[in-house]
Amino acid sequence: RKILSTNKLAIKLYVLFISFLIFQTIPLPIEWLSFLSPEKYNFLNKLEFNGNFNPISLSPSNSYFSLLNYLSIFLFLIIFKSLFYKKKYILEFYYFLVFLGAFAASVAIYFYLIGNPDFLMLKNRHTAHATGFFINRTVFSCFLTLCFFSGIEYLKMIDHYQKNNTDTFFNKIYVRIFLLLTTIAIITTFSRLGNFLFISLIIMYISQALYTNDKKNRFFLITLILIVLFDVLILGFYFGSEKLLQRYSFLQNEINDYLPSSTEISLSRGGIVKFAFIEFKKFIFFGYGGGGFEYLFKINFQNLSTDFASHAHSDFLEFIGEFGLIGSTLISLSLLFTCANKKFFSFKNFLLCYLLIFILIFDFSFHIPIIQFLFILLLSVSY
Repeated sequence: RKILSTNKLAIKLYVLFISFLIFQTIPLPIEWLSFLSPEKYNFLNKLEFNGNFNPISLSPSNSYFSLLNYLSIFLFLIIFKSLFYKKKYILEFYYFLVFLGAFAASVAIYFYLIGNPDFLMLKNRHTAHATGFFINRTVFSCFLTLCFFSGIEYLKMIDHYQKNNTDTFFNKIYVRIFLLLTTIAIITTFSRLGNFLFISLIIMYISQALYTNDKKNRFFLITLILIVLFDVLILGFYFGSEKLLQRYSFLQNEINDYLPSSTEISLSRGGIVKFAFIEFKKFIFFGYGGGGFEYLFKINFQNLSTDFASHAHSDFLEFIGEFGLIGSTLISLSLLFTCANKKFFSFKNFLLCYLLIFILIFDFSFHIPIIQFLFILLLSVSY
């Protein structure tokens, strides 16, 4: 009740955002589209559409499921804050996440070692890297990085909020084992973004531990250093020393790809990002609806046989393209008012925002519901 009362404005803005998403899926008179979404109106004219009504969204079904997703996030957040309101419960939540990450990591490592065969409904198209239950290796590595983050936070908190007894001792050992399994899985995804975020996260934790110089965090610091050494040994000796530097190369490669070297749109990551920006300007105010990017791609690249892109490889550009300036402003203000809280400004949330910024700019992982849920729940822990 206290959280709801202190975030009234943020909740009202989020309700307006949900209303805007509903508005995107409602069939409107065709004449209205000529003003609200001229590009959609032009598409319908080219298709010789004879109906009298059509929604703003290019994919109403996908937009509907997107709407359900954002409603679910809000409900999950309320339920989460109702259940996990004590430090003890937050520690259990962190423990569950790092265990979940270790389980997914163990499965992925096993599949990777035996050549990633198909398993039940899982069709593994990639044999050169670990993906486990996930289709995309970068999404998997981002998921594991958040689970790794949870394990590190558990080790930081447990000595401050629980007494040193046998259960606590063994729990810390289990978490360290979970972190090692997660580390191996992140490495074997060979995702440049995932590995970069992983190692930079550890470096920032080590820097913070050295700066605070807390005696209770001494074993925590030793754990981080051992993980870094373990990481370097695996990459350097098992996979080759060049892998040590490849995790940083994505910055140069991606940024160079995003530079306006030519006006021609290619199917590289940077080319798709440029295409997303061009399409955003065409749907600048009301957007093209959740899940509409895939249809935009098919409309503009009709001669492709097997290549396709369901996401823009830049969550930021895809989000503002889906919501337009109006929807993006509503959700941005809602988040800003939520974050305008002294408890929000912590080192933990700084790290989460750091991870989020890189993912929003360079990848599409934040469009995956499980990544959205984890980020929102982890950011809400401080409240």
